[in-house]
Amino acid sequence: MRDKHWEQLKAVVNGKTLSPAPMGFIIDSPWLPNWFGISLLDYFTSDELWLKANLKAEETFPDVMFLPGFWSEYGMCTEPSAFGARSSFPFNEFPHAFPSIKKPEEIKDLPQANPLKDGLGPLVLNRIKLNEKKINDAGHQIRFSVSRGPLNIASFLMGATEFMMAMITHPDETHMLIRKITDYLAGFHNHQAELFPSTEGIMMLDDIIGFISAEQFEEFGLPYFKELYDRDLPVKFLHNDAPCMESAPYLPELGINLFNMGFDTDLNELKKITGNSVTMLGNIPPRDVLARGTEAEITAAVQKLLTDLEEPSRVILSCGGGMPPEVTTSQISAFISAVKSH
Repeated sequence: MRDKHWEQLKAVVNGKTLSPAPMGFIIDSPWLPNWFGISLLDYFTSDELWLKANLKAEETFPDVMFLPGFWSEYGMCTEPSAFGARSSFPFNEFPHAFPSIKKPEEIKDLPQANPLKDGLGPLVLNRIKLNEKKINDAGHQIRFSVSRGPLNIASFLMGATEFMMAMITHPDETHMLIRKITDYLAGFHNHQAELFPSTEGIMMLDDIIGFISAEQFEEFGLPYFKELYDRDLPVKFLHNDAPCMESAPYLPELGINLFNMGFDTDLNELKKITGNSVTMLGNIPPRDVLARGTEAEITAAVQKLLTDLEEPSRVILSCGGGMPPEVTTSQISAFISAVKSH
């Protein structure tokens, strides 16, 4: 991320209103490789192509904050692999992690993962380290430590349905699993901050919190997320583009000050239930408008979003969720033009 974008991000998080409104997108393997003209497998296996693709996005859209910026990842496989999940990498499809826990009784025997050497984590961090000088020479810094969230990882280790069932049938074992994952993540984020001293933010992605009740979140989510976000950092970022109204009221308590939600969530309502203390990153539909819409439809959606905002502070214009596959340069340019012309 460029220094100017980092300063803008901190200003918006602190409540400053900018004109034109700031714009930002989460970008990673679902969109970036194919937009750049390479396969997902090429993106995952070539440090050179990974760097070129990220630099090309930054150069093509200099007015946009790309979050977290130079994200090194292997889709949903990075963190589950540390706990033994088998990973599948089709040539040009999303990678997938397969469950490694067949029943809750196995959790007690699950070895504690070491973030410095287990799974794919060391590989994604070393990719950034090998390219750090080139990233810096291009005018960027690594600003975020990044991971999937603890419930998201647990759902890949057990299967989403099996994990949520275990919350009800085996709560003690479920807590044991989340505890092991949380300890791993704490070390993983600490290690990233040590490797890259420019890190001043934390970002986690966890959609599973969108499929549980407020009561379940209080028991199985709140204490662990609160622990992980308990860091003296200016930006604490959470992505959950599943339904969020059960967990969103807890965002201020968690210390989160930047949130990316699903597109069907009303920003005005979110701002009310969080006391306008959390910056919202959204919120036009990613697939049906940004990826499939005409330039006129994208412009109309952006203009409506801006017009309908009751309070313009603490908003970064984006789509609900990460950048979806197949979004073109002209569609992103239409988005940018619509924001600038408002």
